[in-house]
Amino acid sequence: SVLLILLARITNLLSTGSLLFTSSMIMNVTYGVMTGIGTIDRLKKKAMDTMLLAEEEPILLKDVFGIGGYHTWPFPIDPVFEDFDRVMGFSTPQRLLREQMKDKCSVVNSGSSVTSYSA
Repeated sequence: SVLLILLARITNLLSTGSLLFTSSMIMNVTYGVMTGIGTIDRLKKKAMDTMLLAEEEPILLKDVFGIGGYHTWPFPIDPVFEDFDRVMGFSTPQRLLREQMKDKCSVVNSGSSVTSYSA
């Protein structure tokens, strides 16, 4: 019937558009990982004609997927990074406080005398 043919054509059009969009996004991310330049930075460099002066280095795959095994890459789990703050580019106050407390505890435990810290 005419309605089924129309629905099939609409579905085909939507499927093709989705495939093209997804492919474009995957290629954009791949290019960003390979060059180390994000989309906005790349557009700015193109506009100012400074693309050849770029100093960015490719992003390591361990900075994208973490240090877990290759078998974990396709799954939506939180990756484990060697240096979380370097990969993220920032550190939360809670993390800094935890690191300071850990350093204080290691200094107290490694010393010959016990020192108490008052906050």
